[in-house]
Amino acid sequence: MITVETLKEYGADTDSGITRCAGMADFYLEMVKQAMTEDRFPALRKSIDDRDFQTAFEIAHGMKGIFANLSLDPVLNPVSEITELLRKKEDTDYSALLTRAETEYRRLLALKD
Repeated sequence: MITVETLKEYGADTDSGITRCAGMADFYLEMVKQAMTEDRFPALRKSIDDRDFQTAFEIAHGMKGIFANLSLDPVLNPVSEITELLRKKEDTDYSALLTRAETEYRRLLALKD
């Protein structure tokens, strides 16, 4: 079950996230749940595999915004790194960062149970 406490244990900066949600913890938790329904990692991975760096950047940048606003730092950090590499259209091996981001996202999803 997702609670402020389980998100803290996950590594989220819940104080910052709640502040961004007008100080309303219930609203914050609803926004986190909403973020957990939109898995954009397959589309991001496909765009990177296709070397469509502009589309990949747009996807990653949107994900970064969501995770940053909710202060979901464990998944935010690798997504931020991916975003900045894509901003420069770096043709590099993204697999380790993608795996790290996907692993952290799965850890987040596991909090639902």
